[in-house]
Amino acid sequence: MTKKIICIDASFIIRLATSGTEVPSFSNLWTQWELQGYSKIAPTLFYYKVTNAFHRYVISGLLTSEEATEALEYILNLEIILHGNASLHRRALNLAQNLTLPAAYDAHYLALAEQLSADFYTADSRLFNTVKTYFSWIYLVS
Repeated sequence: MTKKIICIDASFIIRLATSGTEVPSFSNLWTQWELQGYSKIAPTLFYYKVTNAFHRYVISGLLTSEEATEALEYILNLEIILHGNASLHRRALNLAQNLTLPAAYDAHYLALAEQLSADFYTADSRLFNTVKTYFSWIYLVS
């Protein structure tokens, strides 16, 4: 039996780390994936986006520096396998252009999920609404 693969983006993991019990859908999914032994993957840009988001939250007053550091440490200790290769970048560029995405960053998640036949989970409703008609394996968590 093939192990199920889940691709997650920065928006999903940030909500997981910061929502606590306020939004149980994120922690419930993560717990389910852990119990079922699913592999969680992301493109290599993942931690850059997460770190930048926490920095911006501190600057805007949404998190204290301590809260951001704690949330980042929590995420860094999760078992997330990073992937990056030339074909991923080529496909991300292609997807970003074909789907008229505002940036190629998000297209990397799509390209990775596509390459590894993974389900892709995001908390980014704008991305989800832009691409949901093209991909049956993208899921919005809110």
